[in-house]
Amino acid sequence: MNRELLLRRALWLAAGFNVLAALLFAFPATFVGQAVGLPAEVPLAYRAFTGLFILLFGGAYGWLAQQAVIERGFVLFGVVAKTSAFVLIVVLCVVGAASGCGVLFASGDLLLAVVLLWSLRGARPMASTRNKATRLRAY
Repeated sequence: MNRELLLRRALWLAAGFNVLAALLFAFPATFVGQAVGLPAEVPLAYRAFTGLFILLFGGAYGWLAQQAVIERGFVLFGVVAKTSAFVLIVVLCVVGAASGCGVLFASGDLLLAVVLLWSLRGARPMASTRNKATRLRAY
């Protein structure tokens, strides 16, 4: 299996997943937002900033997926971000501040984190094109 191709596809999937999540957090009163257990009454500033930051990550994943050389460090940062989002929703669910359906939705983040990490481990070394010597550096 071509892990680099899988990595690029996973990055595109992560971008789309983040766009969907950004819309859910920006508009939590929608049917889907309510189905995943988001509170409907959230101040606009919180909805806007949360949606913006999730959307920015999505844009970064899409940008990274189309680069000729994929920066491994940024992919690892994405793995940490996606894993952290999943862990946070699980903790919130345990303390009663989030729903099990929210955990189910966020499991997509965990799955993407696993696929991104697995893809990195077997893909050919990738790094910044500014310094060709760093291409051999493995993370």
